[in-house]
Amino acid sequence: MTAHTLQLDHLVISARTLDEGTQYVADTLGVAPAGGGAHPLMRTHNRLLNLWGGVYLEVIAVDPQAETPGSDTAARPRLFALDAQATHARLERGPYLSHWVARVERPRNLTRWQAQYPQRIPPVVPMTRGAFTWGLAVPENGAFPSWQGAGDGIVPTLIQWDTAQHPSALLPETGLALKSLKAVHPQAGIIGEHLRWLGAAHLIAVSAPAAEAEAEGTEGETALVAEIETPAGVRTLK
Repeated sequence: MTAHTLQLDHLVISARTLDEGTQYVADTLGVAPAGGGAHPLMRTHNRLLNLWGGVYLEVIAVDPQAETPGSDTAARPRLFALDAQATHARLERGPYLSHWVARVERPRNLTRWQAQYPQRIPPVVPMTRGAFTWGLAVPENGAFPSWQGAGDGIVPTLIQWDTAQHPSALLPETGLALKSLKAVHPQAGIIGEHLRWLGAAHLIAVSAPAAEAEAEGTEGETALVAEIETPAGVRTLK
């Protein structure tokens, strides 16, 4: 079991387009994400929204302006399962809270940690956006991270920033703060064990569908839910 606890870095809203995702967040929280940029390697782009305490919200979508690799160039699948048919089908119903990212703080080195436990942590991919550089643990097939077949966006992606300044430090204050992060998953026990190993169990409450469905009306579906404190009261992203 890991001796280092992780920190929540950001929440991920997946959307067919940035405009759709931005509108969903603005309608729900009363503030629209802005800024952001492109991820050339993944052929995606994003907009960001500051949350209190060094955490932010990311709206991500396929970048229609990204260069299409040539016929002799193999493009890696986009991250966060954005190329998966199941994701496309889900996005037909609108943007949604699809995932979350946990930060690995130094002196722990994410690349060395992954090399020690490749069965638990996906390969670390160097990424850039503007002046920011970081390492992100992304499965080669672009799927969400998982453990023993359980994942579906509930197991976090791990990130380590190379730049001293965190993106949240450059985002405008919003008066928004994450109150709680909860998940429902049929394999809650397996995911919980992995979260404890990662040092991330304190960041999210994971429950099995039966109990959660009765309390929350989720009807047993896998789900990720974030309660956000806003000036107008608590609002829910899901």
